[in-house]
Amino acid sequence: MTRNPPCAVYSLPTPTMAKLSIFLFLPLLQYALAASRTTPPSGAIVVRAGTTTAGEFSTLSAALASLPNDDSSQSIFIFPGTYTGQNDITREGPLTIYGYTTDTTTYTGNQAILTAGVSAATAGSDDASGTLRIHKNNFKMYNVNVKNTFGPGSQAIAIAQYGSQVGLYACGFFGYQDTLYANEGTQVYLKGYIEGAVDFIFGREGLAYFGGNTIAVSGPGCITASGRTSDDTGSYVFNENTVVLASDAASDTSGNVFLGRPWGDFAKVIFKNTVINAPMNKALWSVWEPTDPNTDDVFFAEFNTTGSGASGAVRPSFATVLDATDAAMYSISSAVGSDFATWVDPAYLV
Repeated sequence: MTRNPPCAVYSLPTPTMAKLSIFLFLPLLQYALAASRTTPPSGAIVVRAGTTTAGEFSTLSAALASLPNDDSSQSIFIFPGTYTGQNDITREGPLTIYGYTTDTTTYTGNQAILTAGVSAATAGSDDASGTLRIHKNNFKMYNVNVKNTFGPGSQAIAIAQYGSQVGLYACGFFGYQDTLYANEGTQVYLKGYIEGAVDFIFGREGLAYFGGNTIAVSGPGCITASGRTSDDTGSYVFNENTVVLASDAASDTSGNVFLGRPWGDFAKVIFKNTVINAPMNKALWSVWEPTDPNTDDVFFAEFNTTGSGASGAVRPSFATVLDATDAAMYSISSAVGSDFATWVDPAYLV
């Protein structure tokens, strides 16, 4: 029997060969882009659990205390471990915190965990309960998970954010009620993970953009609670996020989740290009309370919402579905300012 000739790879026209080469190279390119960060950047202060090495610190709070309180740029690198205790970041100069990871492009490989279990009822305020409290401008954090483990029963903040030009990249934020307190300043949350149940992305005056995140619901409640009390230009803009059911979600979560409710009279929240896989309430948006709806002046808007959780939605009269032209008005620029390119890491933009 005559043997079939080998594939005539070398007889393909040059353009076809180029396309084939690109196709074969793409997986390698994607792998290369998934860079690791397993050693401290040059000049970084080191946090390592249980360390006895001179110049290193076993807690983040000790590392923060070692930094000069001036306008110099500083960085901290956190090795794998669970670090218990609250941290309040206040230094004047720019600061970047890096967490150990084998893939900087995603939260899934994060191995540096900051955790505390303080409730607002005990601490005295939402902010005071925060596991990580940011009271400074010019702050960045990469690949660190932040948890408030208090659970149901009280507000209990994972991250309390009061600074401007703050970027949180591929980080994870875990809580139950009031997980992420985007209360003041300009801030971006990109390619991370945010988990909670009741009003778990909330704040009064924060200007925030959320892009490419996984938002996980763990119990009945609302994802957002915007507390704006005046008709200003501030907003929360969400773009290309995915809403999922948390792996340990309460059994009564299905049908009892909303995109948001208005904590303040002028709540302003926009969801664009959202994929909803969690079993939402068909209304998608909620009043604040039946006896105090707070809906007269709110702006709750969506564009291109898809997924099984959005199927058959019957939105209330105070919700708006945007067309493509109107949706284009709401972007990272509208959310945090036209100067975003001067401080947002472009590698994480969607």
